Amino acid sequence: MQNNPSRRTASKPAQKRPTYSIEAVDNALLLLQLLRDGGALRLKDAAAELGVAPSTAHRLLAMLVYRGFAVQDETRRYVPGPAMGVGPAGLSWTRLLRTIAQPHMELLTGKVNETVNLMVRVGTKVRFLATVEGNNVLRVGDRQGTVMPANRTSGGKAMLAELELPMLEQLFRSSNIDGDTAGDTAGDTIPDGEYPAFLRELETIRGNGFAANFEGTEDGVSALGMALHNIRGDVVGALSVATPATRFRSVFDAGLVPALRETCRQLEIDIAANPAERD
Repeated sequence: MQNNPSRRTASKPAQKRPTYSIEAVDNALLLLQLLRDGGALRLKDAAAELGVAPSTAHRLLAMLVYRGFAVQDETRRYVPGPAMGVGPAGLSWTRLLRTIAQPHMELLTGKVNETVNLMVRVGTKVRFLATVEGNNVLRVGDRQGTVMPANRTSGGKAMLAELELPMLEQLFRSSNIDGDTAGDTAGDTIPDGEYPAFLRELETIRGNGFAANFEGTEDGVSALGMALHNIRGDVVGALSVATPATRFRSVFDAGLVPALRETCRQLEIDIAANPAERD
């Protein structure tokens, strides 16, 4: 449906309105997620992500530009526009990380037949970059593009466990957060009564090498997560395996921890071997 052009406010930059209607809402929303999580997107990459012709991707991106959700930089890449509201993940290689991780995620899903997620941390949040679902009729669905509190997800807790105490204090104990958490932290301060237990949980996670989430983000869903590191040992993301809560114990007992640990080890080898990650 075309909107009435007269509704545009005087402050809106002059843009030539596209002459077609946009019906592929899901594709448009996926492009928004890709812009938010990756920070930049080329036309050919957008077309490849959506599985559409470049002309179709161009029309979708043109509408995002028209509405202020995207702009083009000097290299003709699309980057988040002022209407996005939340900044991108700030990792220039998130798209590459997804590409490197995809085959490892597929192999792990094949082993455990459960949903595998890739995520990165931005401040007090985690952003799900990719999902590979298992084949069970009852399974955890696609989380790609979802933003959740890091201290409630298994992968988020695995990443937080490797931070120094001053950074944890800055993230979760200050009402005026800046720097590492800009724009992504409101409402995530941990109350005084819960903070000691939070620190004890992170200590346990450091000892175990993995974190668990028992229905902490969604009723009926449990997950196990581990952090991913680059060649310097810095945390760059996390993998998690999510299952229906009723099935978690049996999946765990069947070897979930060693399967996830080996997947992370193999993936870290590929991350370390990629020149772009070392730049």
